[in-house]
Amino acid sequence: MSKPLCVLVGAPGAGKSTVGQLLAQAYGVPFRDTDADVEATAGKPISEIFIDEGEPHFRAMETAAVAAALAEHDGVLALGGGAVLAEDNRALLAGHTVVYLSVDLSDAVSRVGLGQGRPLLNFNPRATLRFLLDQRRPLYEQVATYTVVTDGRTPEEITAELVELLKG
Repeated sequence: MSKPLCVLVGAPGAGKSTVGQLLAQAYGVPFRDTDADVEATAGKPISEIFIDEGEPHFRAMETAAVAAALAEHDGVLALGGGAVLAEDNRALLAGHTVVYLSVDLSDAVSRVGLGQGRPLLNFNPRATLRFLLDQRRPLYEQVATYTVVTDGRTPEEITAELVELLKG
């Protein structure tokens, strides 16, 4: 059984995919994103899963994807922003190196744009994103080995900090 080098968690717009890919390149390991795994399994985008089958179905697929990736993947792993909502996923993260990429509302909004392809941000995206950040922050902090603040920083700066953190 392999174990990811690190698992990235955080809100939409925190930089999990961008920083994750840079970090994987820095270490010469593969990058994996559980949202992409869910889309590949379903054969359609997450936004369509939400519309066609609903959020509970998506969350069940997400939990399966998280369990599989934690068991199989030895590179950098990014989890979907809401993966920490499931108690099962939080339990699965125990014993892993988890990095919470923290982002404030204004940076998240500027990075995400307002809602394109993100089903939970379709209605009143700014207020919804504020709610998601407030709701999920304690859960991200609960599972995190390290917290890295991403506000006002480039992906390269964040990656450099992660490389230093992971040396320890």
